[in-house]
Amino acid sequence: MEAVQHESPRISPQQRYAKCIEVSRRIRWDIDRDVLRGRYFDPAHKFMPDGLSQVNRLPFLDARECRLMSQIQGRTYANMFGMIERFVGAKMLEVGRDHALGDQTALEAIVRFTDEELKHQELFRRVEALAALSLPPGYRFIPQADEVAAFVLGKSTWSILALTCCVEIVTQVHYRQSMESDSSLSPLFKDIFLFHWKEESQHAIIDELEWMREDARLDDAARDVAIGDLIDLVMAIDGMMQAQAAADAHYFATMLDRALSDDEEARVHAGLVDAYRWQYIISGVDEPRFGEILSRVISERQGERLGAALAPIRRLALESEPDALA
Repeated sequence: MEAVQHESPRISPQQRYAKCIEVSRRIRWDIDRDVLRGRYFDPAHKFMPDGLSQVNRLPFLDARECRLMSQIQGRTYANMFGMIERFVGAKMLEVGRDHALGDQTALEAIVRFTDEELKHQELFRRVEALAALSLPPGYRFIPQADEVAAFVLGKSTWSILALTCCVEIVTQVHYRQSMESDSSLSPLFKDIFLFHWKEESQHAIIDELEWMREDARLDDAARDVAIGDLIDLVMAIDGMMQAQAAADAHYFATMLDRALSDDEEARVHAGLVDAYRWQYIISGVDEPRFGEILSRVISERQGERLGAALAPIRRLALESEPDALA
C-alpha cells in the first residue's frame, strides 16, 4: 500500500512535485482490473466503520439496523467525494495553467492529479450504481454536483485550495485510522477507499504546494477575504450535510421492519447530522497535519476568527464523543 507520505517543507517544491509523479506512475490503478474486479456489494456487510458512522449513539438499533445505517452513510460518503472531486478537478486545471510555460515538473504533477480526479469521479458514479443494486429504492443524494462546483469555484483560489487540502488529508485519516483495520467492512467498499487513498495521498501534497504558492501572492487584507471565503465554504458544506442527513434519516426509517418512535426518529436524524459534521468538517479541520499547514500562513487574529466561526459546529459534533475514528 505505497503512497507518498507527508514530507518536510525543507524539500524543494520541485522535488516534491517530482516525487508525486514518481509515485503516481508506480501505483497507477484501473477501476475494473484493480478495484471493482466484477464484484457487487453484499448487503450482509457494513460499509462504514462504527467510529465514522457513530451508530453507538443509537443503542435502540439492532445489529441489522446498524448495518443498514452504515450502508446508507457509506453510500452518501462515496457520493460526497464524487461531488467534491468535480470542483477539485476543475480548480486544478485552472491552477495548472500557471505552470504551462514554466515548471514542467509541476505541470505534469497537476495533469496527473486532474486525470486521477476524473477517474475517481467515474469510480464513484459506478459505486452509486452498485449501491443502487444492493440497497432498496428510495435513496436520494441531495447536493447537485454542478451547482455545488459553480458555488465553490466562485470563491477565492486560496480558500478553495485550503478546503481541498483539508478534504484530501481527511481521506487518508479516515482510511488509515478507521477503515483499514476494520475486518467487518465490505471488502469491496474497503478496496474502493484503499485505492482512492493511494492516489489522494499525492493529491494532498500537491494541494499544499499550490496553496502555499497562492498564499505567497496575497497580502494580509486579501488573506482576510480568503478566510471569509473559507468560512463560507465550510458553512455551505454544513448546510448540505444537514439536508442530506434529513434525507438519509427518512430513507433509513422507511427501510425498517418496524416503526421508530418520534424520539427515536429525532435521535436518528441528530445522530446523522453529528456523524456527517464529524466526517466532513471536524475530523479535517482538527487534524494536526492540516492545522500545521494552516498555521504557517495565517496570523493569530485570523486563526481566532476561523476558530470562532467553527466553534458552534465543533461543539455540536464533539458532543457526540467520536471514539478517535476507531
